[in-house]
Amino acid sequence: MSGVSERGGMGHWFSRNIVEPGKLPMLLALASFVLTFLVTRTVTRLIRAGKGPFRNVSSGGLHIHHVVPGVVLTVLGGFGAVASGRHGAGAAAFAVVFGVGAGLVLDEFALILHLDDVYWSEEGRQSVEVVVLTAALMLLALSGFSPLGVDDMTSGERADRTTFILTLLLNFLFALVTLVKGKLRMALIGVFVPFVALVGAVRLARPGSWWARRLYRRRPRARARSRLRAYRHDKRWTRLRRRFQDLIGGFQERVPGRGSTPS
Repeated sequence: MSGVSERGGMGHWFSRNIVEPGKLPMLLALASFVLTFLVTRTVTRLIRAGKGPFRNVSSGGLHIHHVVPGVVLTVLGGFGAVASGRHGAGAAAFAVVFGVGAGLVLDEFALILHLDDVYWSEEGRQSVEVVVLTAALMLLALSGFSPLGVDDMTSGERADRTTFILTLLLNFLFALVTLVKGKLRMALIGVFVPFVALVGAVRLARPGSWWARRLYRRRPRARARSRLRAYRHDKRWTRLRRRFQDLIGGFQERVPGRGSTPS
Protein backbone atom coordinates (compact mmCIF):
# COMPACT_ATOMS: atom_id res chain seq x y z
CA MET A 1 0.00 0.00 0.00
CA SER A 2 2.82 2.40 0.85
CA GLY A 3 4.45 1.80 -2.55
CA VAL A 4 1.18 2.56 -4.37
CA SER A 5 0.69 5.64 -2.20
CA GLU A 6 4.21 6.89 -2.96
CA ARG A 7 3.73 6.37 -6.69
CA GLY A 8 0.38 8.12 -6.53
CA GLY A 9 1.90 10.98 -4.55
CA MET A 10 4.76 11.36 -7.04
CA GLY A 11 2.32 11.28 -9.94
CA HIS A 12 0.16 13.91 -8.26
CA TRP A 13 3.22 16.10 -7.59
CA PHE A 14 4.38 15.76 -11.20
CA SER A 15 0.94 16.62 -12.54
CA ARG A 16 0.45 19.58 -10.19
CA ASN A 17 3.94 21.10 -10.51
CA ILE A 18 4.98 20.18 -14.05
CA VAL A 19 2.01 19.31 -16.27
CA GLU A 20 -0.67 21.75 -15.04
CA PRO A 21 1.59 24.87 -15.03
CA GLY A 22 2.69 24.00 -18.57
CA LYS A 23 6.28 23.14 -17.62
CA LEU A 24 6.35 19.74 -19.33
CA PRO A 25 7.74 21.15 -22.62
CA MET A 26 10.52 22.89 -20.71
CA LEU A 27 11.36 19.68 -18.85
CA LEU A 28 11.45 17.73 -22.12
CA ALA A 29 13.55 20.44 -23.77
CA LEU A 30 16.03 20.39 -20.88
CA ALA A 31 16.26 16.59 -20.84
CA SER A 32 16.74 16.35 -24.62
CA PHE A 33 19.25 19.24 -24.53
CA VAL A 34 21.46 17.58 -21.90
CA LEU A 35 21.12 14.10 -23.41
CA THR A 36 21.96 15.37 -26.90
CA PHE A 37 25.06 17.14 -25.62
CA LEU A 38 26.29 14.05 -23.77
CA VAL A 39 25.62 11.74 -26.73
CA THR A 40 27.28 14.18 -29.15
CA ARG A 41 30.37 14.47 -26.97
CA THR A 42 30.58 10.69 -26.72
CA VAL A 43 30.30 10.25 -30.49
CA THR A 44 32.85 12.96 -31.27
CA ARG A 45 35.30 11.44 -28.80
CA LEU A 46 34.89 8.05 -30.47
CA ILE A 47 35.44 9.61 -33.90
CA ARG A 48 38.54 11.38 -32.65
CA ALA A 49 39.93 8.14 -31.25
CA GLY A 50 39.04 6.21 -34.42
CA LYS A 51 36.76 3.81 -32.54
CA GLY A 52 33.30 2.54 -33.39
CA PRO A 53 31.27 2.92 -36.56
CA PHE A 54 30.98 6.72 -36.39
CA ARG A 55 32.69 8.98 -38.92
CA ASN A 56 32.69 12.69 -39.77
CA VAL A 57 29.96 13.76 -42.18
CA SER A 58 31.23 15.33 -45.40
CA SER A 59 29.69 16.46 -48.65
CA GLY A 60 31.88 17.17 -51.68
CA GLY A 61 34.94 17.40 -49.45
CA LEU A 62 33.22 19.84 -47.10
CA HIS A 63 33.05 18.80 -43.45
CA ILE A 64 29.50 19.27 -42.14
CA HIS A 65 29.63 20.31 -38.49
CA HIS A 66 26.76 19.18 -36.29
CA VAL A 67 25.92 22.81 -35.61
CA VAL A 68 24.31 22.86 -39.10
CA PRO A 69 21.51 20.34 -38.39
CA GLY A 70 21.37 21.85 -34.91
CA VAL A 71 20.41 25.25 -36.31
CA VAL A 72 17.71 23.68 -38.50
CA LEU A 73 16.23 21.74 -35.56
CA THR A 74 16.39 24.76 -33.25
CA VAL A 75 14.52 26.93 -35.73
CA LEU A 76 11.95 24.22 -36.42
CA GLY A 77 11.42 23.43 -32.75
CA GLY A 78 11.32 27.09 -31.73
CA PHE A 79 8.70 28.15 -34.26
CA GLY A 80 6.73 24.97 -33.62
CA ALA A 81 6.76 25.58 -29.86
CA VAL A 82 5.55 29.16 -30.31
CA ALA A 83 2.69 27.96 -32.50
CA SER A 84 1.63 25.07 -30.26
CA GLY A 85 1.54 26.72 -26.81
CA ARG A 86 2.52 25.04 -23.54
CA HIS A 87 0.15 22.07 -23.51
CA GLY A 88 -0.54 19.08 -25.73
CA ALA A 89 1.46 16.54 -27.70
CA GLY A 90 2.57 19.12 -30.26
CA ALA A 91 4.18 21.31 -27.60
CA ALA A 92 5.99 18.29 -26.13
CA ALA A 93 7.24 17.10 -29.53
CA PHE A 94 8.53 20.52 -30.61
CA ALA A 95 10.18 20.98 -27.20
CA VAL A 96 12.19 17.79 -27.78
CA VAL A 97 13.14 18.96 -31.29
CA PHE A 98 14.24 22.33 -29.89
CA GLY A 99 16.25 20.71 -27.09
CA VAL A 100 18.07 18.42 -29.53
CA GLY A 101 18.86 21.33 -31.84
CA ALA A 102 20.07 23.55 -29.00
CA GLY A 103 22.30 20.76 -27.73
CA LEU A 104 23.93 20.38 -31.14
CA VAL A 105 24.36 24.14 -31.57
CA LEU A 106 25.81 24.94 -28.15
CA ASP A 107 28.16 21.96 -28.30
CA GLU A 108 29.90 23.97 -31.02
CA PHE A 109 29.38 27.37 -29.43
CA ALA A 110 33.15 28.02 -29.50
CA LEU A 111 33.22 27.40 -33.25
CA ILE A 112 30.51 30.01 -33.77
CA LEU A 113 32.24 32.47 -31.44
CA HIS A 114 35.69 32.17 -32.98
CA LEU A 115 34.58 31.33 -36.54
CA ASP A 116 37.17 28.56 -36.48
CA ASP A 117 37.25 24.82 -35.75
CA VAL A 118 38.45 25.06 -32.14
CA TYR A 119 36.41 22.07 -30.92
CA TRP A 120 39.33 20.28 -29.22
CA SER A 121 41.45 23.33 -28.44
CA GLU A 122 41.63 25.42 -25.29
CA GLU A 123 39.01 27.79 -26.72
CA GLY A 124 36.69 24.82 -27.17
CA ARG A 125 36.18 24.66 -23.41
CA GLN A 126 33.82 27.61 -23.80
CA SER A 127 31.27 25.30 -25.40
CA VAL A 128 31.15 23.07 -22.33
CA GLU A 129 30.90 26.07 -20.02
CA VAL A 130 28.02 27.56 -22.01
CA VAL A 131 26.15 24.24 -22.06
CA VAL A 132 26.51 23.78 -18.30
CA LEU A 133 25.43 27.37 -17.62
CA THR A 134 22.44 27.05 -19.97
CA ALA A 135 21.33 23.83 -18.31
CA ALA A 136 21.65 25.46 -14.87
CA LEU A 137 19.52 28.45 -15.92
CA MET A 138 16.87 26.19 -17.45
CA LEU A 139 16.82 24.14 -14.25
CA LEU A 140 16.31 27.29 -12.19
CA ALA A 141 13.40 28.34 -14.40
CA LEU A 142 11.93 24.83 -14.22
CA SER A 143 12.23 24.88 -10.42
CA GLY A 144 10.00 27.94 -10.26
CA PHE A 145 12.49 30.79 -10.16
CA SER A 146 11.27 33.79 -12.15
CA PRO A 147 13.55 36.42 -13.68
CA LEU A 148 14.38 39.38 -11.41
CA GLY A 149 12.75 37.84 -8.35
CA VAL A 150 9.12 38.29 -9.36
CA ASP A 151 8.18 35.01 -7.67
CA ASP A 152 9.43 36.32 -4.30
CA MET A 153 6.85 39.12 -4.22
CA THR A 154 3.51 38.86 -2.47
CA SER A 155 0.25 39.36 -4.34
CA GLY A 156 -0.10 42.76 -2.67
CA GLU A 157 3.36 43.84 -3.85
CA ARG A 158 2.56 42.71 -7.36
CA ALA A 159 -0.67 44.70 -7.32
CA ASP A 160 1.22 47.83 -6.28
CA ARG A 161 2.73 48.97 -9.58
CA THR A 162 5.27 51.27 -7.96
CA THR A 163 6.65 48.55 -5.69
CA PHE A 164 6.58 46.05 -8.54
CA ILE A 165 8.50 48.27 -10.98
CA LEU A 166 11.03 49.39 -8.35
CA THR A 167 11.73 45.77 -7.40
CA LEU A 168 12.30 44.81 -11.03
CA LEU A 169 14.57 47.80 -11.63
CA LEU A 170 16.56 47.21 -8.44
CA ASN A 171 17.14 43.52 -9.19
CA PHE A 172 18.01 44.34 -12.80
CA LEU A 173 20.50 46.96 -11.54
CA PHE A 174 22.17 44.40 -9.27
CA ALA A 175 22.54 42.00 -12.21
CA LEU A 176 23.86 44.79 -14.47
CA VAL A 177 26.46 45.93 -11.91
CA THR A 178 27.57 42.32 -11.43
CA LEU A 179 27.97 42.00 -15.20
CA VAL A 180 30.08 45.15 -15.65
CA LYS A 181 32.21 43.98 -12.72
CA GLY A 182 33.24 41.05 -14.92
CA LYS A 183 31.18 38.31 -13.24
CA LEU A 184 29.14 36.89 -16.11
CA ARG A 185 28.07 33.65 -14.43
CA MET A 186 26.91 35.39 -11.27
CA ALA A 187 25.05 38.00 -13.33
CA LEU A 188 23.14 35.39 -15.32
CA ILE A 189 22.26 33.30 -12.28
CA GLY A 190 21.43 36.52 -10.41
CA VAL A 191 18.70 37.28 -12.94
CA PHE A 192 16.83 34.30 -11.45
CA VAL A 193 18.23 34.52 -7.90
CA PRO A 194 18.59 38.23 -7.04
CA PHE A 195 20.60 37.48 -3.87
CA VAL A 196 23.41 36.13 -6.06
CA ALA A 197 23.43 39.35 -8.08
CA LEU A 198 23.44 41.39 -4.87
CA VAL A 199 26.55 39.56 -3.64
CA GLY A 200 28.26 40.06 -7.00
CA ALA A 201 27.34 43.75 -7.05
CA VAL A 202 28.75 44.61 -3.62
CA ARG A 203 32.01 42.67 -3.96
CA LEU A 204 35.12 43.90 -5.73
CA ALA A 205 35.20 43.88 -9.53
CA ARG A 206 37.45 41.51 -11.43
CA PRO A 207 40.65 42.98 -12.92
CA GLY A 208 40.18 44.05 -16.52
CA SER A 209 36.43 44.51 -16.19
CA TRP A 210 34.73 47.76 -17.24
CA TRP A 211 34.13 48.65 -13.58
CA ALA A 212 37.77 48.09 -12.60
CA ARG A 213 39.13 50.07 -15.57
CA ARG A 214 36.87 53.05 -14.94
CA LEU A 215 36.49 53.19 -11.15
CA TYR A 216 39.72 51.65 -9.86
CA ARG A 217 41.99 53.72 -12.09
CA ARG A 218 42.87 56.13 -9.25
CA ARG A 219 42.44 53.60 -6.44
CA PRO A 220 45.64 51.52 -6.29
CA ARG A 221 44.59 49.71 -3.12
CA ALA A 222 41.31 48.63 -4.71
CA ARG A 223 43.19 47.45 -7.82
CA ALA A 224 45.62 45.45 -5.69
CA ARG A 225 42.82 43.86 -3.63
CA SER A 226 40.93 43.07 -6.82
CA ARG A 227 43.93 41.27 -8.36
CA LEU A 228 44.63 39.37 -5.16
CA ARG A 229 41.02 38.26 -4.73
CA ALA A 230 40.78 37.20 -8.39
CA TYR A 231 44.04 35.24 -8.08
CA ARG A 232 42.82 33.39 -4.99
CA HIS A 233 39.43 32.68 -6.55
CA ASP A 234 40.92 31.38 -9.80
CA LYS A 235 43.50 29.28 -7.96
CA ARG A 236 40.75 27.67 -5.91
CA TRP A 237 38.16 27.04 -8.65
CA THR A 238 39.86 26.99 -12.07
CA ARG A 239 41.51 23.61 -11.57
CA LEU A 240 38.23 22.06 -10.41
CA ARG A 241 36.34 23.61 -13.34
CA ARG A 242 38.91 22.35 -15.84
CA ARG A 243 38.73 18.83 -14.43
CA PHE A 244 34.96 18.89 -14.83
CA GLN A 245 35.31 20.15 -18.41
CA ASP A 246 37.88 17.42 -19.12
CA LEU A 247 35.54 14.79 -17.71
CA ILE A 248 32.59 15.59 -19.96
CA GLY A 249 34.41 17.30 -22.83
CA GLY A 250 37.35 14.97 -23.35
CA PHE A 251 39.96 17.73 -23.66
CA GLN A 252 42.52 15.78 -21.64
CA GLU A 253 42.46 12.84 -24.03
CA ARG A 254 45.38 12.37 -26.38
CA VAL A 255 44.83 10.37 -29.55
CA PRO A 256 47.76 8.05 -30.39
CA GLY A 257 49.81 9.38 -33.29
CA ARG A 258 48.10 12.80 -33.28
CA GLY A 259 49.72 14.48 -30.28
CA SER A 260 47.75 17.40 -29.03
CA THR A 261 46.60 18.66 -32.43
CA PRO A 262 42.84 19.28 -32.52
CA SER A 263 40.87 17.04 -34.88
